[in-house]
Amino acid sequence: MAGKRTKHDIVIFGATSFVGQLLCKYMVDRHGVDGKIVSWAIAGRNAQKLEAIVESTGADVPRIVADARDPDAVAGLCASTKLVVSTVGPYALYGSKLIAAVVEAGIDYCDLTGEPQWMRRMIDRYQVRSIETGARIVHACGFDSIPSDLGVWHTQQEAIEQLGEPCVSISMGVKAMRGGASGGTVASMMNMMEEVSADPSLRHVLSNPYAIAPKGDRTGPDQPNVTLPQYDEGLDSWLAPFVMAGTNTRVVFRTHALLDHPWGDDFTYGEAMMMGEGFGARAKAMSLSGAMGLVAGAAALSPMRKMIGHFLPEPGEGPSLAAQEQGFFDIRFHGTTASGDEIMTKVTGDLDPGYGSTSKMLGESAFTLLESEVTGGFWTPATALGDDLISRLIEHAGLTFEVL
Repeated sequence: MAGKRTKHDIVIFGATSFVGQLLCKYMVDRHGVDGKIVSWAIAGRNAQKLEAIVESTGADVPRIVADARDPDAVAGLCASTKLVVSTVGPYALYGSKLIAAVVEAGIDYCDLTGEPQWMRRMIDRYQVRSIETGARIVHACGFDSIPSDLGVWHTQQEAIEQLGEPCVSISMGVKAMRGGASGGTVASMMNMMEEVSADPSLRHVLSNPYAIAPKGDRTGPDQPNVTLPQYDEGLDSWLAPFVMAGTNTRVVFRTHALLDHPWGDDFTYGEAMMMGEGFGARAKAMSLSGAMGLVAGAAALSPMRKMIGHFLPEPGEGPSLAAQEQGFFDIRFHGTTASGDEIMTKVTGDLDPGYGSTSKMLGESAFTLLESEVTGGFWTPATALGDDLISRLIEHAGLTFEVL
């Protein structure tokens, strides 16, 4: 990419989205707008809304008007930059033409998608071509799935250093979390349910923990899948389902496959919410499990999806600044080696996980990818960015990675 003549280092596509606005503010605070350190621009389909973002965030940088559904427009956008950061979701509806343009341009790309069925389509369609052109694509660079993917990576590196071997099993538990939902996240989840309704075969994709691993590597040992309350001795807690596990675990297993299975062919990994110990915690786990089951069942029905949508945020809406600042997350990883030794690590974030913290994770992912030495292809945060991203997240984004 060094030989390509471009106007910008980074273009934020979807700057008018809820996370896009937060990312613009983060970029202004982190690198300013003069282009001396990082030359960046903002892009979206509505020129007036882009101007409003300039006013509200101070992102007085070049503006690019482009519609995600217009192949020529996104191709022109890609020709102007080294890297595109996309916050335009649902990605299954609005992301495919941009990926095609990124691949043909041979540039870098990262996003926030938590849509495994779309990631698999893009990987299957463009992996070979991206290797040819040198395009480097990293999906899931927000709360889906950086804490999980880099948390497992960090746990394994520490296990090898301290215990002399990797963990053959890791359980991730969300100990505490506070944050709100945005309309974009809701829209992505509802669109995923629409896709499954239209194509029931997608259920097999979404239920496969190896769904986005490379072709030929999409089977393996049965994996933990918490759908009902259960007690985990390693985490010392009753567990309940975690809504993001269906995306995060898939990213972790793609990482393991891309690294050529360094943690063993029988490596297992699962995610859940930690409810604590005792009878009250068990009751909370039962209540949350039941509620999530009811919501999932209702969302599978088209009339109920429409009804649910009336009570949830619209795209572009999300938690207030005060709510973001009061938000946080605390995630634990309990690992066990083949010899029976154990390790516990922790990953935390200092803002609302899905939005305040996610915008910082996405920004640092973009900076790190620009400097990464990986070759063309579809990567994960751990395989493309690894320890360099962990260092940036600790220094600039309010995250911690530590051994307990």
